[in-house]
Amino acid sequence: MSSTSKSLDIAIIGGSLGGLFAATPLLRMPQKHRVTILERSGTPLLHDQGAGVVAGGNVQKWVEQFDVFGKEAKVTSKARTYLNREGETVEKEEFTQWMTSWDLLYHLGRANFDGQLSEHVASQWAQMKDSPEGERVRDAWGRAKYEYGRSVESLKVVNDKVEVTWRDTREGSPNKGEQGTLIVDFVVCADGPSSGMRKMLLRDHAAQRKYAGYVAFRGTVLETELETAAQDVFVEKFTFFHTQGTQILGYAIPGANGSVEPGKRLVNWVWYWNFPEDSEEFKEVLTDSKGNRHRYTLPTGGYIGEEVWRRQKQRAEEVLPPQFAELVKKTKKPFVQAITDVTAPEQGAPVGRLLEGKAALLGDALAGFRPHTAASTSQAAFDALMLERAFAGEITWSQYEDNVLQYANTWQRKGVMLGTCSQFEKISTHSTPLSMMARD
Repeated sequence: MSSTSKSLDIAIIGGSLGGLFAATPLLRMPQKHRVTILERSGTPLLHDQGAGVVAGGNVQKWVEQFDVFGKEAKVTSKARTYLNREGETVEKEEFTQWMTSWDLLYHLGRANFDGQLSEHVASQWAQMKDSPEGERVRDAWGRAKYEYGRSVESLKVVNDKVEVTWRDTREGSPNKGEQGTLIVDFVVCADGPSSGMRKMLLRDHAAQRKYAGYVAFRGTVLETELETAAQDVFVEKFTFFHTQGTQILGYAIPGANGSVEPGKRLVNWVWYWNFPEDSEEFKEVLTDSKGNRHRYTLPTGGYIGEEVWRRQKQRAEEVLPPQFAELVKKTKKPFVQAITDVTAPEQGAPVGRLLEGKAALLGDALAGFRPHTAASTSQAAFDALMLERAFAGEITWSQYEDNVLQYANTWQRKGVMLGTCSQFEKISTHSTPLSMMARD
């Protein structure tokens, strides 16, 4: 698809960060495109993932260009520090980074895209709603739709348009299970690391999501619930501990409703632990408190099994520095993610010219990174920025493909390397831990 001065109908499959990052720039273009997000979840708002996000340069650029509310979206980390088992700082590097949360980015994305005005932006909107900028934003919202409970089943070119067929998945809906269609000019596939659209359109074996041999236990604690010694380690610092076969990290992020006020922030932690795929313990870890087995993620909300969590808290006492052990033990609603790989397509794959030039892949649907890279959200922002440039004619679709595939392949390989070093290689007494960390 070449750049055009026409107003287009665009569908975006996937309503999480990747879809929202792509949708808002397209909505704001001079052509006044009409953009519909189709999200398979059956609820109007996606549930808080409970996760911190290291916001690299691409996320910062997206927020600076497309967030009209001017919301303070970060807690600044001024240094990376590395602890020993006793909790002493053994290495420190001055390094400034943005720390934010999935919850804040999602609500900023919804507010900017379709005017879903949560408490995250209420005060900012009150100040700007009667301004010319407020009028422009309302005009864009009139061309935006966020349709939930839409599980896309097929894409087909019909009369130079794309026919998107979906099934209604809304709980309690009288139409649940029924099919519907949407006719559009272009489709953006941003449906995550288990992307059905990538499998449908590329049909490549690399699209299979593969378990990497370990999981991430995750959680948050209100900063004021921590002892002063722990606050000193985590607030405005990105702190790590690594011993044989395990790694944990922690940093402060915005709290409820995106608050960055001292005392209201959260300390986010991620703890990697090895479990062979065929082990009984791995099955237990991904089985919730009601006995339901999950494939990749055990969500927030107190779903982790009581015995699994008791065992992991005991391990925290035995293995971790006291500040990290305190952080783990004070977490009320931990969750678990199985670490997986989704290999990027090879350079040259037509990921921007699928479906006769009427569809593109981006974000996690293109490649799934291990979280050591801290680059998954940055990939979504980078790809969305490239997509806007392709629609504007600033770059060709071939250049879009080169750019997003180079980013995907580079960071996907780097994630495998970092994960292997973290979890499976023997620790060298001569290694410098911080030199191994990813930088975006």
